[in-house]
Order: sequence, then structure tokens, then C-alpha cells
Amino acid sequence: MAEGYLSLVLHAHLPFVHHPEREDVLEERWFFEALSETYIPLIEVFEGLVKDDVPFRLTISLSAPLIAMMKNPLLQERYIRHLDKCIELSAKELERTSHEPHFHGLALYYFRRFHEIKEIFVERYNRDLTVAFKNFQDLGCLELITSSATHAFLPLIQVNARAVDAQIRVARDYFEETFGRRPKGIWLPECSFIPGIDEVVAANGFNYFFLDTHGIMHADPRPRYNVFAPIVTPSGAAAFGRDEESSKEVWSSKEGYPGDPDYREYYKDLGFEREYDYIKPYIHPEGFRINTGLKYWRITGTGEYKEAYRPDWAQKKAAEHAQDFLDKRSRQIRRLRHWMDRKPIITAPYDAELYGHWWFEGPMWIDFLARKIHFDQNVVKLRTPSDYLEEYPVNQMAMPGASSWGHKGFNEFWLNETNDWIYRHLHMAADRMQELADSHFGVILEGHKESLVFRALNQAARELLLAQSSDWPFIMRTGTMVDYACRRVKTYLNRFNRLYESIRSHTIDETWLKVIESQDCIFEELNCAQVYLNREDVLQYRNRIKQAALLTADLQLT
Repeated sequence: MAEGYLSLVLHAHLPFVHHPEREDVLEERWFFEALSETYIPLIEVFEGLVKDDVPFRLTISLSAPLIAMMKNPLLQERYIRHLDKCIELSAKELERTSHEPHFHGLALYYFRRFHEIKEIFVERYNRDLTVAFKNFQDLGCLELITSSATHAFLPLIQVNARAVDAQIRVARDYFEETFGRRPKGIWLPECSFIPGIDEVVAANGFNYFFLDTHGIMHADPRPRYNVFAPIVTPSGAAAFGRDEESSKEVWSSKEGYPGDPDYREYYKDLGFEREYDYIKPYIHPEGFRINTGLKYWRITGTGEYKEAYRPDWAQKKAAEHAQDFLDKRSRQIRRLRHWMDRKPIITAPYDAELYGHWWFEGPMWIDFLARKIHFDQNVVKLRTPSDYLEEYPVNQMAMPGASSWGHKGFNEFWLNETNDWIYRHLHMAADRMQELADSHFGVILEGHKESLVFRALNQAARELLLAQSSDWPFIMRTGTMVDYACRRVKTYLNRFNRLYESIRSHTIDETWLKVIESQDCIFEELNCAQVYLNREDVLQYRNRIKQAALLTADLQLT
């Protein structure tokens, strides 16, 4: 019988990047690299655990933009072309390293690896990886949850209450459309919270959400069990807090496992090392160097000097680190049991791309950890937040404090001199969307897809949702790809404002509307404009329609 639980939570998200109007969009590689280095390796780990009858329970939040990109035919086709280039380069490297035994072995590893990835993507899951995640959900291995629709930083758009509600409702409905069931939990983007958001979360049927440590510790009243049991907000949604100890051991590049000298070096890639003429076909067509995914070096140390990567050493180290992590959680749980009247739950949330993309051996570490938890001890068991709430339905009521897991723990990273200019435009657009929804009530509810006004209203809602993504202010603050982030926000807002003006003036350009529908093609099957309607007005409208239908039926009978 387990003495406590570990809730391993992976947050999977990327901004929606979709450019049918041009080829070789550099930002699409964010998605391709994530598939090859994180999501397909994780799927392989889960497949292996299921095949070997190793029970496991993990929580994965799949954001709507990531799901939409996984299901997008154009991106699926472009990803296959990307893999073909990787295979071609690794074959070229096999020949080049034929007289260098160790590097030849690594080239062979990559050649085989890219072939395996393509086979999994094309043959096993018919290009749609959401099928794989749904399979593991249906087997009871994964608890899939969602985030807000486009990963908006909710405290900073709450000026318009319907904007927050729209982000959460669209995400919930899109998840249900994809996975066949409503999510029980939600990942608040960047773990960002202020009181009031919990009410929207609960009103949309979510049972729980996650917060950073200080969001729980600054709750009113102070939590009796620290972050080792959830608190329940007055609205009824439970909040689980991040455990700093377990997070630091994995997150920290200096003190955590990913910085070990035997692991693969992320920053030393073939795309920056080979002579230009040799590598030219595999970098960006405009000539600037980019990562290719072929990396031959291990971390070694902090300087420029690097030694060759040894996969066998890395595998051994991943097993040792999985054991170390389990031993520490076992000691932690035993300490906690002395002063808790229930089993503690250690909530350990991470960005999913840490596993595989940034820490190449991360998926292997999860595999070792799950097996060791099952076979080697009986103190710790893997559980999800829903499992815990089912076992302990009564928890302390408290209101969490305003918080995020960003720099300094609040809003600073998403609201500063580099990005503050976007918010007045986002607030005005949200007010305008509410105005459009209120003035086109019947059109939205009747939902005639062939109606030009209905299409324009829904596209306006999509443009606003896309503009609200937290990724754009985050990128502006980090100082990388700033031009792209600024361009995306301005493009979405300009498209929204043009739609707003054309809807009000009855001058919708259908040709232009078709173009932006094809480019910003997220949430295609949803009535996105409806989420901006006042719920009480919708209920009254439907009651009137129902009463009118009953009256008509009575007249026909008489």
C-alpha cells in the first residue's frame, strides 16, 4: 500500500504557426522539432510501458494550438518532408564518418532514428498523433487535460470578463471534439492566476487547475498541508500547487539532472559545425544556419570544449537519476506522513518539451521512473489530480493568491516595456467582439455556416483568440524572434479590425475572408463567436424559441 502519491504533469503547448502562403517558414520548425524530440519519443515510452504491462498514470495538458497543428494536413505533409531531409543528411553523414568509428555509430543511430520516427508518424498513427494520446487516455494511462484556447495569460485579459470565459470555453469544447470527453482539469497558461479566474474555471465544469508554489502558500487562509494536498476555492475548483523540491531537481540546468556531463549537448548542432556548402541543403534556404537535430557531443562541462556523446553512458545516467528522484520522493513522502492525516500528493509539473527537446534523455528518464515506481518499491505511486480528488473529496477551502510560475512569480514577464503596447489593442478588440456578438445575436445562435456574416463573426473571434496568445509577449520579452511575434499580433489584430468594420458596414469581402480562413484555420468546427454571448441572454433566447415552437404546435393541433 502506497504511503503517498507523485503527480507527474507535462504541459504540452506551442503557438499556432500555420503559413500556407509560403514555404520554409522557420517558425514551423518549432513544431517539427517538438514532434521528433518530445511527442513521438514520449509516445514510444508509453507504448513500451503498455506492452510490458507496467501500469502508470500521468497527466498531460495538450493545448488547443498544438492539437490543431497535429491535425493539420499541410503541417503533416511538411513534417514528412522535414523528416526526409533529416534522413538524407544522416545518410550523408554515414558516408562522411565512415572512417571515424564512434561518430559513424552516432550517424547510424540518427539514420535509424529518423526512419523510426517517420514510420511511427506515417504508418502507426496515420500522421495524427492526437490518436496516440487518445489511445492512452482510453486505456486509463494518461489523464489528458486542456489549457486556455490559445494559451492567453488570463489575468492580463480579464479587463473583459467574456474574453477569459471565451478562452476557457473554446478550449474545453475543442478538447471534447478531439478526444470524445470533457477534460476534468485545466492548465492555466503560465500557471497565472488572480481571484475570479477560479469562478470561470468552475463555471465551465473543470474540477481542478495548477498553481505555482507561492500561489498556494499565499492563499487565504494559509493551507494546512502546504502544497501536498489541494485547496478548494469558494467556487468549487481545486488548486494543486507545484512542489519546489521535485521541480528543481529536473528543471535546473545547473543543479538538476539535465545538466549532467554525460547527457547530450543541446547547443552544439551539425547545422552550425559543417562547412557551408556541405550543410547548405539542410539549413534555411536564405542561408542562415539552424539546428538539424544531429548532435554528436555530450555536455562535458561549462566551457567550449566538448567530448563525443556516449548513448550508453547517458542511458546509465538516466537510470541512476530516475532512482535518485524516486529515493528523494520516498523520503519526502515519509516525512510528510508524520504530520498529515491523509496521503500526500507531490505535484511535479513541467513543460513537456523539457523531455526530449531540451533534455534529450528525458523520455528515457520517465520510462525508468515509471518502471522503478512499479517494480522496486511500495512507498510512491503515480496518480493524477482526479485520482486524488476521488480518494479525498473533502479538502480545505481557501482562495489562492495572485501568482504565476514566470520570472519573479507574477505578471512581469508578460507585461513590461517590451510588450505592454499590445494590451490596449487586445482590450479594445475584446470589447468590439462583445459588441459584434450582442448586435448579431440571432445570426450567431442560428449558426448557418453558409452565411457570410456568420463566417465573418466566427473568423473575427478566431483572430482575437490568436492575438491573445501569451507566446507573443513572452517572445518579445526574451528578445528572440521578436519581429515574428510582433508581426503575428499586428496581423491578427488588423484582420480582426477589418472584419469588425466590414461586418458593421455590411461590406464583407468574401474572397479575402476565404484567404484568412485558410491561414488562421483553428477551431474550424466550433461556433467561436457564440462564446462571447451573455449566457443569460442565450438562455432567454432559447426559452423564447422553445415557447414559440410549443405555441406553433398547439395551433396546429387546434
